Amino acid sequence: MIEFANNFYKFKIYGYLMIRFFILFLLTTALFGSQVERFRWTKGETYLIFLEKQNLPLKKLYYDLDKDDQRLTEEMRTGVHYQILKDSKGSIEQVLLPLNDELQIHLYKKNGTYHFEAIPIVSNSKTQAFTLKIKNSPYYDIVKATGSKKLAQIFVSNFRNSLNFKRDLRVGDTLVLVYEQKYRLGRTFSMPTLKTAMIEMRKKKHFIYLNKDERYYDEKGHEVEGFLLARPVRGARISSYFTKRRWHPILRKWKAHLGIDYAARRGTPIVAAGSGRVIYAARLGSYGNLVKIRHADGYETRYAHMKSFRRGIRKGKYVKKGQTIGYVGTTGRSTGPHLHFELRKRGRAINPLRVVQVTTKKLKGKERKAFLKLKKNYDESIELHLANQTVFKKPKKLEDLCYFFNGKTYE
Repeated sequence: MIEFANNFYKFKIYGYLMIRFFILFLLTTALFGSQVERFRWTKGETYLIFLEKQNLPLKKLYYDLDKDDQRLTEEMRTGVHYQILKDSKGSIEQVLLPLNDELQIHLYKKNGTYHFEAIPIVSNSKTQAFTLKIKNSPYYDIVKATGSKKLAQIFVSNFRNSLNFKRDLRVGDTLVLVYEQKYRLGRTFSMPTLKTAMIEMRKKKHFIYLNKDERYYDEKGHEVEGFLLARPVRGARISSYFTKRRWHPILRKWKAHLGIDYAARRGTPIVAAGSGRVIYAARLGSYGNLVKIRHADGYETRYAHMKSFRRGIRKGKYVKKGQTIGYVGTTGRSTGPHLHFELRKRGRAINPLRVVQVTTKKLKGKERKAFLKLKKNYDESIELHLANQTVFKKPKKLEDLCYFFNGKTYE
């Protein structure tokens, strides 16, 4: 245990299995004269503006950083809660700025000098569920019962392509949600993940299930429809998945991989994952040759490391779903030919595999057998909550806590 505690980088690489044995927590009031303050990131604020407002050194904490870390700072988004730890004299000792639900920026003072690092966020997840009788609409009733627009959005968006709520829904119809929610310091954190849901309309039950491949299927094992193609490179294999925290074995630091890598031969055609307008088609740093396409509802897709663009693909061009836009290459920071594909919504990177697809897939063989087993467990859970008429329970609010490990703050 002592050897493990003294080796900070081993602790990072092998995860946080033993973190609770080494953290000391404090209430926001004080610890050895220090004080933790909690703030909300305001609209229009940038990382550089934040540093200036807090009188923190711009050169050390931004301009001296490598390009990847500078790009990380651009991931700060409106509404995120962050913490500042100050000493008894009001001087900033540490700052925690969450970038997403798994990675955060940690600014800290050591020997009178400020330092920058990206570290994982420690959080815990809970599976929760509730049932509702429809009085107005699924969206309105979920928000009224839970206070969560996120839950309402995730429910409606996953059913809207297969069901007509306006035509078929009646007052008194029932819905059930089973979802996973992350908690950080006793507070809900990040978007919930819908595991399964049921809505009964005209005495018929409709289901949706999150399969192990991170895609949604109906009760027949058919993939739920949406606006995106399954893959922008036909026949390619996934060589690297979306992750918000990845320990880089060469750079020896935590980095995010905010997309999906599709390995394919150089020159393989790349198609637009959805219809939209090209807003960028040029070379861009480590992305190499890059195309950005803006879609409806605030979505944007990015296609990086291209060998070349297809003739006519330029800024302002409207492209249709499935239209070839370029060819697989290895430009920019790339170790081999592949497409780095990103999906963003209103600037925020999201996992493309979590967005329902348009090219429907019908599970067969071993995949179907595994899905049916998972479905059975989900169905039993839904029936249990229906029988108990499970109501939504608001999480208990805890005081802000701040965790220390080897003199550093984590949460």
